[in-house]
Amino acid sequence: MVIMADIIIGFILMIPIYGVLIWSYFCPKESMLWGKRWMYKEEPEISSGAIQYVKFASLASIIIMTFIFIILIVTQT
Repeated sequence: MVIMADIIIGFILMIPIYGVLIWSYFCPKESMLWGKRWMYKEEPEISSGAIQYVKFASLASIIIMTFIFIILIVTQT
């Protein structure tokens, strides 16, 4: 039962990471410039390849994290 509590706490702590990944998927330009906008005088032009990479990496991370949590839950019951 203690291990199940650890899984639940881990999931609760991973919610902000899910939020950032979902935000990165739907707003890849904004997420790429997050914290770096001050370095540019004008709005930089981001390539379509970079946008596709961010969307793919975000989606892949969401899927992998979900599978890890499902596997942890299934193996504990």
